[in-house]
Amino acid sequence: MKELEFPFGRTLICGILNVTPDSFSDGGKWASPGEAAVQGMKLWEQGADLIDIGGESSRPGSAPVSFEEEGNRVLPVIKALSPRLKIPISIDTCKPEIARLAVQAGADIINDITGFTDPAMIEAAASTGAAAIIMHMQGEPRTMQASPFYKDVVAEVKAFLADRAAALKAAGVKRIILDPGIGFGKTLEHNLELIARLGELRELGYPVLLGVSRKKFIETLSGGEPEERLSGTIAACVAANGADIIRVHDVAECRKAMLVADAIRAAGKK
Repeated sequence: MKELEFPFGRTLICGILNVTPDSFSDGGKWASPGEAAVQGMKLWEQGADLIDIGGESSRPGSAPVSFEEEGNRVLPVIKALSPRLKIPISIDTCKPEIARLAVQAGADIINDITGFTDPAMIEAAASTGAAAIIMHMQGEPRTMQASPFYKDVVAEVKAFLADRAAALKAAGVKRIILDPGIGFGKTLEHNLELIARLGELRELGYPVLLGVSRKKFIETLSGGEPEERLSGTIAACVAANGADIIRVHDVAECRKAMLVADAIRAAGKK
């Protein structure tokens, strides 16, 4: 199993590989396992430190897919990529059995948008030895943007992530990453506050992943269809001082931007 390494002073890049027909930004682009595998190799060549493969859209308003359909989408891609990639593969799923099968097929990390609230998902991570990415979401994809409400979004997200990390740690999961879930049951103001105060989540002692790539809040602020939101994506990634990993569609461009941002931050600490 490949482990994610954290070089000192460099933000890691997580490349997004959606094998879905309906993801908000790139749905249907990598429809066949062969096309998806080619794209996965391309993301690695562009500088990705890990690749996150998902077979079920979690865009606002999306409906769940069956176990069989999700498995048919992701498992052949993982099997094709795992022997060829020298970086870890993350499976983006909220189904425990898909997570298990994905790790058996060669995945190294389980990325659960429901935050490991299902004990069976905790058991899947513990029994397979996979790392875990815990994401916060208020509600579910179909309804999460209806009326998000928090008294203190940073404190509530932090408390949730701390609770779930403790549960995973108690079950024996050793490698844990936190994700505040930008755009998942949050208003524009909630998203901005979480990004601005991301460093507070690092106080929990775990690496923090930030997923802002091409998201709706960027359109709200600066306009543009999903494929036109690269500049806003880079701005959010650079502004989020505290992210250990950024999860992005545009690997090459974001990697270059973060190399510059990381160098400037390092100079400021001398």
